[in-house]
Amino acid sequence: MSITSLRDIERLEETPLEARDLPASTYALLARSAQRHPHAPALSFILQGHAEEQPYRLTYAELFARVTQTANAFHRLGLRPGRAVSFLLPNLPHTHFTLWGGEAAGIVNAINPLLEAEHIAELIRAAGSDLLVTIGPFPGSDLWDKVAQLRHQFPELKAIIAVDMANLLPEPMIEVIKAQRGPWPEGVLDFDELIAQCPADHLESGRVIQPDDIASYFHTGGTTGTPKLAPHSHRNEVTMAFVLALAADFAEGDTTLCGLPLFHVNGVMVTGLAPFYQGAEVLLATPQGYRNPTLIQNFWSLIERHRVTFFSGVPTIYAALLQVPSDGHDLSSLRYALCGAAPMPVELIRQFEHKTGLTLIEGYGLTEGTCGTSANPAGGERRPGSIGLRMPYCEVKIAILDDHGRYQRKADVNEIGHLCIRGATVFEGYLQVEKNRDIWVDGDWFDTGDLARMDADGYLWLTGRSKDLIIRGGHNIDPQMIEEAMHLHPEVALAAAVGKPDRHAGELPVVYVQRVAGAQVDEAALLAHATAHIAERAAVPKDVWLVDSLPLTAVGKTFKPALREDAIRRVLHGELQTLVPALRIEVVPDARNGQMVLIHTGSLAEPERLAVIDALRGFALKYELRHS
Repeated sequence: MSITSLRDIERLEETPLEARDLPASTYALLARSAQRHPHAPALSFILQGHAEEQPYRLTYAELFARVTQTANAFHRLGLRPGRAVSFLLPNLPHTHFTLWGGEAAGIVNAINPLLEAEHIAELIRAAGSDLLVTIGPFPGSDLWDKVAQLRHQFPELKAIIAVDMANLLPEPMIEVIKAQRGPWPEGVLDFDELIAQCPADHLESGRVIQPDDIASYFHTGGTTGTPKLAPHSHRNEVTMAFVLALAADFAEGDTTLCGLPLFHVNGVMVTGLAPFYQGAEVLLATPQGYRNPTLIQNFWSLIERHRVTFFSGVPTIYAALLQVPSDGHDLSSLRYALCGAAPMPVELIRQFEHKTGLTLIEGYGLTEGTCGTSANPAGGERRPGSIGLRMPYCEVKIAILDDHGRYQRKADVNEIGHLCIRGATVFEGYLQVEKNRDIWVDGDWFDTGDLARMDADGYLWLTGRSKDLIIRGGHNIDPQMIEEAMHLHPEVALAAAVGKPDRHAGELPVVYVQRVAGAQVDEAALLAHATAHIAERAAVPKDVWLVDSLPLTAVGKTFKPALREDAIRRVLHGELQTLVPALRIEVVPDARNGQMVLIHTGSLAEPERLAVIDALRGFALKYELRHS
C-alpha cells in the first residue's frame, strides 16, 4: 500500500513486525528474491557514464550465485562469524558481492576509500579484520597505492583480494590496460579467479545465520578525528530493507539508480538492499557515482534510456543537476527522487521541481539507525522543508533534555528538542565502548544529536544539529535560517553558515557561499541580500566568504567542521598577522577538548610572545603556541 499519512503507518503497524514474513538474514533475503524473480534483472553496471554504454547485467539468480561464491571464497580463506572482511572499493558489482557474501561468511567492514591511509588503517584494525578486499593497480586510481603503503602494517591479514578492473573494460582495451599497469602485485589474490573456484549453490560453511548476528560495521563521525564503528545486525538490515521498500513503494520492474557510495548506508540500503527485497533492478552508475562529471552531464539521458523510476541524492547533487539541461528528455519513468543526508533548502527544492517537473521527497536517516528514519509520504502530502513522517516500525520522539543532557520529558507539539529514535532498525551501540557514553536517553532511545520539532500531524522538522548551532552571547542561532535566505539569491549555488570565534559574543555567524557557474555577485552584494532577507537581526552574518566549492563528506553533504576550522584560522590570522611575520595556524582534533588550535609562530622574543597571548585573550579556544 502507498503511505499517505501517519494513520497509514499506524495501520501497517497493527501487524507486529514479528508477524511479518521477514527473512532471517540478508543472505536469506537475496535467496528469496532469487527464488521469486530468478530471471528478472537485479544489478546493472555502467563504467563510464555515457547513455549509449552497454551495461553489465546480472539476473537475480546470477547475483545470488556470485554472492554465494564470494561467501565460500571468504570462508575458505578463514573468515568466520564474528570476524570481519574490510573492503576499500568504488561502486562495482564486486562491491555487492563483497557486501552480501561477506555478511554470509562473517562481518563486512565498509571503508571510505577517500580517507587518508592512517584512518583506513585504524578502521581495518578496529574491526578485527581477517581479510581485505580492494582494487588492483589501475590507471587513474591511487587506491592500490594506499593499500600497498599499508600492507606491512597488517601481517595478521589472512589475505588481500583485489578486483582487476581491467576485466570490466571492452574487450580490445583489457590487454592494453594490463600491459600499462605492469605485473599483478605479488601475494594478492584475483577476486574473479578466486570466486570462480567456489560453488554457487550452497554455503560450504553450513552456517545458519541468526537475525541478531552482526552483519556489518559502518563508520561514522566525519572525515577527521577518530571514526566510530556502528555495528548492524542482520535484523537491522533486513527490517530496514523492508521498511524502505514500503516507504519508497518499490516493486518488481522498478529501476533505481545508485550514485551514492557503497561504503555508506544510503547507497547500500536505499538503492541496494531495499530494491533487492522487492525484486527491482539496481543500476550502478559508474565506480565514482555522482563524483563522476560524465555521469552528471549525461544524467537525464541515462534516466531516459534505462527508464529509471527512482534515485537518491543529497542537496549538492541536486544543485549540480540544476546546471544540466533536462529539456527534451523523456523523464516519464521517474516517479520521484529522494533527498537525504542533509536538510534541503526549500528554495532549492522549488527550483529543482520547477525545472524538471520531478517530485522531490525529503527524508532523514543516519548510520546508527541503519539508514532511514523518516520521509515525506510518497502518496500523500509533502511539506517542503520537513523531513516527513516517521517510517513504519521506526519510533521517533522529540525529547527535552536539561543542561547536562539528562532526559526531562517528551516535547510538546512544535516544541524543539532532541530527535531520538528506537526500534528494530536502531543499532545497540558503537563497537568502541568508550563512544557509547551519553548516547541513550530515557532508557533505550538513541539521541541523534539533531534538533527537531514534530507538528500536530506527525511531520518532523529539523531545526539544526546540536553541534551546528551558532551560539552568539547565549543566543542560539539556527544556521539553516541563514542558508535558506542565501539560497533565495539566484547566483547562489550552495551556502553553509557556521560560527566564527569572537572574544565578546563567543561566536558570530558567517556564511560561506559557492556561486553558480559564471556568476559575478560579490561578497558585499550577498551581505546586503542577507541583511534584507534574514528577519532575526542576530542571525545576519557578519561576513560572507566566497569559495570555489564547499568541503563535502564522501556522500556529498557539506562538511561543516572544515568550515568552522577555516573560520578559526581566518579570525586568528587577522588578529595575529601584524604580530607574527611567519604565522601558521592549524586546527587539530583533541581527545580532551574536542579541538586544539596550534599557532606556529617561529622564534619570538618574550615581549612578542606575551603580545600574542594578550591578543588571544577572551577567545573561547584551547590553543598552544608552537615555536616552529
